[in-house]
Amino acid sequence: MCGIHGIYRFDRQRVEPAWLSAMGDVTRHRGPDDEGLHVDGECGIAMRRLSIIDLSGGHQPLSNADGSLWLVCNGEIYNYRELRAELQAKGIHFKTGSDSEVLLHLYDAEGDDFVHRLNGMFDFALWDARRRRLLIGRDRLGVKPLYVMQDGRQLAFATEAKALLRLPGARAELDRSVIADYLHLGYVAAPHCIFKGVRKLPPATLLAVENGEVREWRYWRLPERIDATIDEAGWVERVRARMDESVRMQMVSDVPIGAFLSGGVDSSAVVGYMARHSSQPIRTYAIGFEGGEAEALYNELPYARQVAALFGTEHHEIVVKPDVVGLLPRLLWHMDEPLSDTAFITTYLVSEFARRDVKVILSGVGGDELFGGYRRYLGGHYARRFQALPGWVRQAASATARRLPADRHSKMLNLMRLAKGFVGSAEMDADERYRSYLQVIGREMISELLIDPVAGSDDRLASAFRGAGTTDELNRLLAVDAETQLPDDLLLLTDKMSMAVSLECRVPLLDHELVELAASIPQAMKIRGGQLKYLMKKALSPMLPDDILHRQKRGFGTPMGAWLKRELAPVLRHLLSPQVVASRGLLRQPAIAALMADHEANRSDGTDALLALMNLEIWSRVYLDGREPGDVAEELKHHVA
Repeated sequence: MCGIHGIYRFDRQRVEPAWLSAMGDVTRHRGPDDEGLHVDGECGIAMRRLSIIDLSGGHQPLSNADGSLWLVCNGEIYNYRELRAELQAKGIHFKTGSDSEVLLHLYDAEGDDFVHRLNGMFDFALWDARRRRLLIGRDRLGVKPLYVMQDGRQLAFATEAKALLRLPGARAELDRSVIADYLHLGYVAAPHCIFKGVRKLPPATLLAVENGEVREWRYWRLPERIDATIDEAGWVERVRARMDESVRMQMVSDVPIGAFLSGGVDSSAVVGYMARHSSQPIRTYAIGFEGGEAEALYNELPYARQVAALFGTEHHEIVVKPDVVGLLPRLLWHMDEPLSDTAFITTYLVSEFARRDVKVILSGVGGDELFGGYRRYLGGHYARRFQALPGWVRQAASATARRLPADRHSKMLNLMRLAKGFVGSAEMDADERYRSYLQVIGREMISELLIDPVAGSDDRLASAFRGAGTTDELNRLLAVDAETQLPDDLLLLTDKMSMAVSLECRVPLLDHELVELAASIPQAMKIRGGQLKYLMKKALSPMLPDDILHRQKRGFGTPMGAWLKRELAPVLRHLLSPQVVASRGLLRQPAIAALMADHEANRSDGTDALLALMNLEIWSRVYLDGREPGDVAEELKHHVA
């Protein structure tokens, strides 16, 4: 695990090593154990290393025997032992015990198709000196991020966008064309990036530069074929076997390893399978929040303790009242881009806690997207029942729902919030209904917010719907999530927040073979009679008790909405004040004031919308204004005081 970066000069001028060193300095947190670079004329590649496998011999860049191929790789190749044995049987000699070295020899033997042989999470850069060719690539699901910046002189890449800003002539500028999409979704979806002139390489994509020409192509897509020939028992057997194998493969490590444990289905399953394959107690880590009713809703520690006791883990837990004002500027610097998902705060705090003991952690991220675990996947189920009601009943229900209060940090108000959303979207077509569940700010409100309507030029969600070819309703929604929210929100924050403390986070439920298996399961197997994750829970029933399998779902976030009404209210008012908003020249303050008023009065839950706006301003102070995160934090603390 590390951070990689590099430069290819179209003008054939030599890459300066100092440029690569500067890029590595800003991402030292990704690889505090080692660094390395290789420059060959117009191309230079480099890395910062967090040593996980072959601690003493895995220094990068790696090269083949005659020095004609050079590689830097971020991530882990879980099937490297099998690939290594296959290559050695063909007479290929390995210099190191590193998992990354298999990429060099596979490329030498099979060309660009070698990427199909890899099971892992990765981004890499490979310099082929014979062809004067640079090849960079990203794993199938987008677990590891990769940013690209290209102009007429050069193409540069890095695991983190901030490294690109260290190049001569580069500076942080806002790409106003992505702001509408950011406000709509709460994150910036690939291939876009919030920095002008920078883009994300999409998941499952390779990019080659040869003879001054750039070519980019997708090498893998989520399968669209649903297999209706297998019965429930057959699917249960297949899912169990593949989950077990995925976890087993991802436990490979030469350093201490642990697991996040919330007591939910996904993290509990990962811990259960880990326990099967370990002769020592698994180290598990859980987090809870101090406070009142809102904080209690996010406290899953009793469930985590139950699962820890079930599998005899070495359990660790932390109860926090986080200094959110002090954290946000620093965490947004690490994120590179603003976002509205409060899980980035929780992920950072529990990662920091776990890093005291371990260097590698396994997470349950991805289970909801594979097997249908979010309430929003029930939209069609309830819409069909609602539409079967008499017209006058639907009209009355819709009128009542519009007047319901909404607040996700109270059990009763959260139930009303969900009912309001389901009823309000029941008459929409399937795509628009799903959009209504996903959106942070609706398109009409964005039109009121934006001063410049040109900033609303892109719609990544519509593009993802067009690309979701399957006719299976649920799997169509899962395909949309796999193209948008999964890589550009959940996986991005998981990578950035764990690597901020030099912790490698693995996601075994997103093993691509398990993903392909799940994509072929009919929707009636995944969700049945309104029960989310029906098949997955069936597969896990011999391992996990019913009160874990069927307990109410709670997201891995924070009670941010309550904090925005209480201790963070002064910061919110300051950051979104008329003076501050006017100085940016991007948004209309009356529309912001309306969002704040509706949230305060519980007319709507504006948690994500207000956090998106607030984080955009904090991000602007750090990156556009060039201020240190600590300086911004002190300013915000002053307003709280």
